Amino acid sequence: MRLCDNTALELAQMLRKKQCSAKEIYLDTLQRAIEKQDTLNAYITFNDDAEKAAEAVDRKIAEGKELPLIAGIPIAVKDNISTKGSRTTCASKMLCDYIPPYDAFVIEKIKNAGGVIIGKSNMDEFAMGSASDTGYFGAVRNPVDCNYSAGGSSGGSAAAAASGGAVLSLGSDTGGSVRQPASLCGVVGFCPSYGTVSRYGLIAFASSLDRIGTIGRTVKDTHLLHNIIYDADIKDVTAFYKNYSFNLKGALNGVKIGVIKELMSCYMEDDVRSSFMSAIKLMEENGSVVKEISLPDIKAAVNAYYIISSAEASSNLARYDGIRYGYRSEKCGSLSEMYKNSRSEGFGDEVKRRIMLGTFVLSEGFCDDYYKRAASLRRSLCAGFDEAFQQCDIIAAPVYPKAGFKLGESAVPAEVYSADIFTVPSSLAGLPAISVPCGKNKEGLPIGLQLIGSRFCDNKVFDAAYGYELIGGGYNG
Repeated sequence: MRLCDNTALELAQMLRKKQCSAKEIYLDTLQRAIEKQDTLNAYITFNDDAEKAAEAVDRKIAEGKELPLIAGIPIAVKDNISTKGSRTTCASKMLCDYIPPYDAFVIEKIKNAGGVIIGKSNMDEFAMGSASDTGYFGAVRNPVDCNYSAGGSSGGSAAAAASGGAVLSLGSDTGGSVRQPASLCGVVGFCPSYGTVSRYGLIAFASSLDRIGTIGRTVKDTHLLHNIIYDADIKDVTAFYKNYSFNLKGALNGVKIGVIKELMSCYMEDDVRSSFMSAIKLMEENGSVVKEISLPDIKAAVNAYYIISSAEASSNLARYDGIRYGYRSEKCGSLSEMYKNSRSEGFGDEVKRRIMLGTFVLSEGFCDDYYKRAASLRRSLCAGFDEAFQQCDIIAAPVYPKAGFKLGESAVPAEVYSADIFTVPSSLAGLPAISVPCGKNKEGLPIGLQLIGSRFCDNKVFDAAYGYELIGGGYNG
């Protein structure tokens, strides 16, 4: 067994017992990442300063200094999170040469804790997509079966963690972009409550929805990384921080699990439904109380999500015009032509589709019919979740209607968007949610169980997920 195949907590113990060095862990993980790169395409850029960071950890350990458990652990970072001196592309031609002059807040926290950033992971362009195939640098493949997608938009982060090309990963989740690829790749993916992790340095897609999440091979590993990046930040005006001490207990006895009846009537593959129901039964057998709940607005959530997120994307991406930011076309006979050509050449099809949709729903004469109605539905959905959590502690749902899909599978955008029905409702409400492996389909592709908590009850979500993991949930992939 290679070093890179161990969990973060196992490696942390090995470091402290001097059974290996941080440099050895980094070099072994980098070697695995490079070995898999041609197959998986999980990375866009490798970090030239990573080896020095690992050596610095080894020096501190030799001096007998107490370090956070994450010190010396190789971490992949999604390429829409700013890293000082290392290019941050958002997998877009528009930013293919952009090198940020500052670190995102979460990167500062990881560096201060001694984490080793191995590189920037591949993704859907500007985090817009569900297969990590809309980006300028090519598609990310699933480590379980390279004919299949790793999911998106944080596909590179999930594929790296699942394959041993990273021990932990950071991703971003706007409508399911951490949870869905974690489910498809067979790892754990956590999306925190909106506001609990600073978005400073995260390149915006939809500002009222974007969150930075964590990916690992176990719940405890994922929790370890989350605890590092969860901290107060005055640079993010939407940030909410509550100082609390929390250790995972994994107690399921007496936990009330809600299952939304409207979601259970949605399409999902038989293997997904079977794995989900088996997971619910397993928790019930171990003391959880399962009950059916109703959220009538939930089936309209996908429509509301794509209206709101596209509207915000249209606004956020207006800055990329060839002058202030990003790629500039050489075909510029006039100023207006330069704007037009720079954006047409710099953005991919999916990003342009969402910009146009967002511009339309915000336009005069249509804003009331689309954007304001979507915002009203969002408020109603939030109220529905508040009421639901009066009846239960945790809501359980599938993560995705399929165990996987092949790269290049043809599908019209509306079909791709509708598959997000299980993840976008909690995104609209800003709720914490986690994907934990709960089985495989007949082809051996992983399937994820989603656990959702009420706002700012991230600890309950982690604890329920850890409890499920302890009783044998998931699989050893």
